[in-house]
Amino acid sequence: MKHRCSSTSFPLALTLVLAACQANPVATSQAAEAAPATSNALLAKPVAADGWDVAIALDLGATGVWTTKVLDVFDCYGGNEVVALDDLGRCHVIVQYAGKWTDLVACSDGRWLGGLALGDLDPRKPGRELYVGAESGRVYQITPQPEGMLDCNLIADLAGAEVHTLIACEGELVAFTSPGSIWRLAAPKDRTRFVAREIATTRGRVRDAVQLADGRLALVSRDGSLEIRPVDVLGNAGELVLQVESGLGRVALSPAGVLYSASDDGVVWRSERTAQGWRNERIHVGPQGLRGIVCGSFGTPGASEEVAIFGYSADVEVLARDASAKWSAHTLFTDRDRGHWLGVGELDQRNDTDELVGSGYGGRVFVLTKRARQP
Repeated sequence: MKHRCSSTSFPLALTLVLAACQANPVATSQAAEAAPATSNALLAKPVAADGWDVAIALDLGATGVWTTKVLDVFDCYGGNEVVALDDLGRCHVIVQYAGKWTDLVACSDGRWLGGLALGDLDPRKPGRELYVGAESGRVYQITPQPEGMLDCNLIADLAGAEVHTLIACEGELVAFTSPGSIWRLAAPKDRTRFVAREIATTRGRVRDAVQLADGRLALVSRDGSLEIRPVDVLGNAGELVLQVESGLGRVALSPAGVLYSASDDGVVWRSERTAQGWRNERIHVGPQGLRGIVCGSFGTPGASEEVAIFGYSADVEVLARDASAKWSAHTLFTDRDRGHWLGVGELDQRNDTDELVGSGYGGRVFVLTKRARQP
């Protein structure tokens, strides 16, 4: 969507300049001073459900934001940051200070970024590095600096294949691309580019992955499968947990080892390992286009399990399981357009619940916080 300006009160040249700037946001230089993220003043103030607060950490207008996670990027800052990848190939590390959000921008691929991982994979650099993958097939390493800045280096080009999912494993980066392939990337000793090897093809495009407590990877795919593969033999077919007719888009892991997956047709699946094998349960049916699912603690009274979801309905919902194993759903927030990603993590220690971060076609990153009860 392009914004339009009236030319009745401005010279034509100035009008054209303003229109161009509004329609095409310019990426901030990674060496430039960070500017606070702002909200679109033309839109009504966002409102969350009773007992919850919503903050807009980043607003890019019509530029979509595809992946958003809560990660501990800077050792020099207390707490976690919000990391978001946008449609113009930029990585935003959004730092919170006293309720204000500052956007640090790194990378400028020009084509969307999708894969995102954090890990200490490069022995030549202290601490952890961010890794992002692009539609172009390029993979970048983003290194946080003690001064609060970000360095970005191109480390691989995966034959032009879209990079949808990245996982930081011990000593290496695993990339899942479209068409369905698995790559291993490892840091060399004497050059900038990582050693990248395509190790296998997959039946469908892997759209999300989580690492289990035993180190294995749980993968959800466009072909509708949820499977588990050991990291050392990723090239072999894994243990099939669930197979559905609709594509699976996201997967979440609970501390108890239960897997939750979100399907394109709006079904949420719960998969639990039992003595007889995996037990799969359909726990929720909603609008089509689920694009986010996370486990956490969201303050539902009496809940033994809680899962938050987000998708093309634009609604963020919490699913809660009570003592009788029945599931209920309630809406926390409705974004201004379709959702594409949901993250979870600790961003506000004033409460005893987890925070949610979301993004998508609405072009902004929102943060949902359960309001702390007054003593």
